[in-house]
Amino acid sequence: QVQLVESGGGLVQAGDSLRLSCAASGRTISSYDMGWFRQAPGKEREFVAAISLGGGITAYADSVKGRFTISRDNAKNTVHLQMNSLKLEDTAVYYCAAGQSVVATLPRQYDYWGQGTQVTVAS
Repeated sequence: QVQLVESGGGLVQAGDSLRLSCAASGRTISSYDMGWFRQAPGKEREFVAAISLGGGITAYADSVKGRFTISRDNAKNTVHLQMNSLKLEDTAVYYCAAGQSVVATLPRQYDYWGQGTQVTVAS
């Protein structure tokens, strides 16, 4: 089993950048495909980005493509989400997830989840 802890969220202005981190423990993340999801108040959890075991394959939601970058460091057991040009609509709780489906985009395809980190973008 793997435990995931997100960090790096906060309150920023529109146009700013943030870098989220997901630290794993219990098992090495090199055995898992990793993803980031987000959930805004009153909305369903939605896919943001995913990265394959070795990092060679990535996928992004259309809403973040070109602004967000997912990366992983298997040696440090961490996954990152670099978020640039943040918009008001990026405000949400961001979750890190681990699973065994290549660059999966559905929450049910992931087995382990972190507790989330709040990202708030103000105008």
